[in-house]
Order: sequence, then structure tokens, then C-alpha cells
Amino acid sequence: MDKKKIAWCITGSGHYLKESIELLLTLENVDLYLSKAGEEVLKWYNYDLSIFKKKKIKIFKDITSSSAPVSLLYESVYKLIVISPATSNTIALMAQGISTNLVTNMFAQAGKCEVHSLVFACDTEPVVITQAPKKLVTLYPRDIDLKNYKTLKKFKNVTVVDNVKALKMSLKKLNK
Repeated sequence: MDKKKIAWCITGSGHYLKESIELLLTLENVDLYLSKAGEEVLKWYNYDLSIFKKKKIKIFKDITSSSAPVSLLYESVYKLIVISPATSNTIALMAQGISTNLVTNMFAQAGKCEVHSLVFACDTEPVVITQAPKKLVTLYPRDIDLKNYKTLKKFKNVTVVDNVKALKMSLKKLNK
């Protein structure tokens, strides 16, 4: 049986955050990576980190300039990187090859180490209805957001999904 782990990364999006966390909590052998915005959004949506600690999920926060935890990729600790949910900012950075935080560094280094990445993109259609902390809101992703989403879908060893059903199916397929 494969003992390698999944690295689950959360960025600053509330779009399907609840569903992403529910799925994450069903997994074994998973570590959690939080961008600074990801840590903030968990608080906005009233998630306490203790829910992860109770499941013995190790938490890595974006507190070092060099994103030191990415070194675990070099040690073949992970078989899969999941970024769910991923903001349009994160998608833009990854699509352009820019690594400025823990999550985008995990993505970049996963690519360099040939570790597959599964990305749940938020801004994928001209109109997106999403859950904000206090109510549903309608968003209108910009053309550049949609372009970056399409660009990222072309990356080698990257699966980009745009809904919860596809996330679950891809995770099941990739988590063998």
C-alpha cells in the first residue's frame, strides 16, 4: 500500500470551501497547507484549525519567505497536491509560473518533482454564484480570469476541475 501523502492546499476563496473541507476531512494521510489568505478565509467562515488537528492532520502555514515546507516534495513525501478551493489570483500566479506564497510554491515544486496537482478553480464561467461569509453573491469573472483558467488546464501533470463532483471523481482517480 502506498504510504505517500496528499498535500491539500487552501487559498483565500470561500467558493465551495465547506465542500472542500468536508472532502479533505474524509481522507487519510493528508497534510494541510494554508496560504496567508487561506488562513484568513478559514476564520471568516468560522473554521477552527482544531477540526484538522483532531484528525491528526499536520498543518503548514505560510510563515517563511522561502516556503520551507516545499522541501517535503524533494523527499517524495507526497503523491498528490490538491489546491481546493483556488482563487483567481492563485490560478493567475500558477498559470504564469509565479511562486509568491506557500501554495504557489507547492504547485511549482510539484511540477518540477513530477507530482500531480489537482486544482479546484473558482472563477471558471462568465457568471459565478458563490457563498460569501454571510450570503450568496454573484460574481462576474474577468476575461483574464477565464483565460488563466484555460491556460492552467493545459499544464502537464495538472488536473483542473470546476465543480465539486469533478473534484471528488478526480480525487478518487488520482488517490490510488
